[in-house]
Amino acid sequence: MARIKALVFDVFGTLVDWRTSIARESEQALTPLGIAVDWLAFADAWRDQYQPAMEEVRAGRIPFCKLDCLHRRNLDVVLADLGLDQLNEATRQQLNLAWHRLDAWPDVSAGLHALRQHYRLAPCSNGNISLMVDLARRNDFPWDAILGAEVARDYKPKPTVYLSAADAFDLRPDEVMMVAAHSSDLAAAAEAGLRTAFIARPDEYGPGLGESAATVPVDVSAGSLIALAQALSTANTPP
Repeated sequence: MARIKALVFDVFGTLVDWRTSIARESEQALTPLGIAVDWLAFADAWRDQYQPAMEEVRAGRIPFCKLDCLHRRNLDVVLADLGLDQLNEATRQQLNLAWHRLDAWPDVSAGLHALRQHYRLAPCSNGNISLMVDLARRNDFPWDAILGAEVARDYKPKPTVYLSAADAFDLRPDEVMMVAAHSSDLAAAAEAGLRTAFIARPDEYGPGLGESAATVPVDVSAGSLIALAQALSTANTPP
């Protein structure tokens, strides 16, 4: 652990509670228009389009575009499925920016500030740079850089996303630790040569519907970013 110099983070689900935030933002935007749906189900339906849309890019079927563009494409699909095609363009644009207004899990800001005392920090997210900046300013994320998909021009779990993050810091992959609440993300990062830390977010998709334990080998597991900071501090303390 002593050679780790930077931590890079998944953001959606690991650092921010996208589900209840999107439900709240959607309700606030659409209720005044006389629209009433199950808002958590609306958030889930929007998120369900996330991986299929990115796979279009990963597979080379469409050129790389920012996640904001994919989120908008996905929103239009969900609105059509719900029979809400009457929603005007201005409302769609404003609603799409809901992803820039997500709230962090309670431990995140304090945990990041504790970790930044010893490591360089950056998101390694599929979110675009402006989205990451807005979430950082909203939630007090003390990043040293904004890395991830827009820098790599591809989407996780493609190896280039993880490797470009290490390269941006002029570090070897094994000097960088990927932190995420998703085993698949960590497996891909490990395959690219990064060290890995799992953060439990058991309620990400609803009560008890997130990952409470990693299903792949990881270097560290913790229940919060504060616990991760403590675990890494202990691991680096000489006997």
